[in-house]
Amino acid sequence: MRASPSRVRHLSILASVLLAGAAACVGGSLTSTTNQASPAAAPDAFSCVRDQLKAIDFSQTASDAERLWVTAARFDESQRRPDTQFRRMVDRLEIEVAPSTGEAISTIRVQASTFAELTTQRGPTEIQEKASERARNAAQTILQKCSQPVDSLSVPG
Repeated sequence: MRASPSRVRHLSILASVLLAGAAACVGGSLTSTTNQASPAAAPDAFSCVRDQLKAIDFSQTASDAERLWVTAARFDESQRRPDTQFRRMVDRLEIEVAPSTGEAISTIRVQASTFAELTTQRGPTEIQEKASERARNAAQTILQKCSQPVDSLSVPG
């Protein structure tokens, strides 16, 4: 039995729509990346970033002073999931400060990401999820605080 041409056309259209829908679901980025210009010199902006990590309760996990690069994490043990392997949520920030040209003296780039940490037979395993609102807000806070002009008149003394 042979399918009619109109039925074949309908099936091919349906298949195209389903593939396009699946591609749209998979294509989203899990990491939130933001850049912002800063009027501060790169070393000063980097120092500000490191200070802000403490203020927003993130723990520094790695740093490279020459590259002006730092990573930080914040653990959320309050979330629960119906998975016996689930342990906690982990928000991570990766921040890099680079010298810039023009009006901006430096540029701050922040990548915010979130992971579900599981305890498996192989040990701790992280599965990346869409960046949480808390991680995105932390990134915005750092950019706002460290992209302000330095007021040279407010130096105590």
